[in-house]
Amino acid sequence: MADSSFDIVSKVDKQEANNALNQAQKEIEQRYDFKGTGASIDWSGEKVLIKANTEDRALAILDVFQTKLIKRGISLKSLDAGEPYPSGKEYRIESSLKDGIAQDNAKKINKIIRDEGPKGVKSQVQGDELRVQSKSRDDLQAVMALLKGSDLDIDLQFVNFR
Repeated sequence: MADSSFDIVSKVDKQEANNALNQAQKEIEQRYDFKGTGASIDWSGEKVLIKANTEDRALAILDVFQTKLIKRGISLKSLDAGEPYPSGKEYRIESSLKDGIAQDNAKKINKIIRDEGPKGVKSQVQGDELRVQSKSRDDLQAVMALLKGSDLDIDLQFVNFR
């Protein structure tokens, strides 16, 4: 019998993120506390740029965006929000969406699987994802449960279970 395997990835659905941003824009245009303040949220290349006339309003816009991301099923672990910084007469927050598993996080996941996972489970890094293999499907499901329960600072998805 051949080994069973699955891949661990960290991907963000760009269309859902775009929908969340559009919903946040609509809410900001409609809300009374943002009227006439120059508050905005928009894409700036691959980053999300939030602008407002005060630091508190910028943080409020970020909160609205985070709420919309959660409603769209995107984990906040995927959002890398910066600190508000002054730029002229306004405050800005630059945020980006993390895509892929960084090398250091991949090593952490590998170490967790080696140390705490069932024996006979092999894992290897393949670019920005990890492949986990074992003869037993039950062991693979135990690894999935282990990683879901571990406190990692990235959002993980499990794909290609075969």
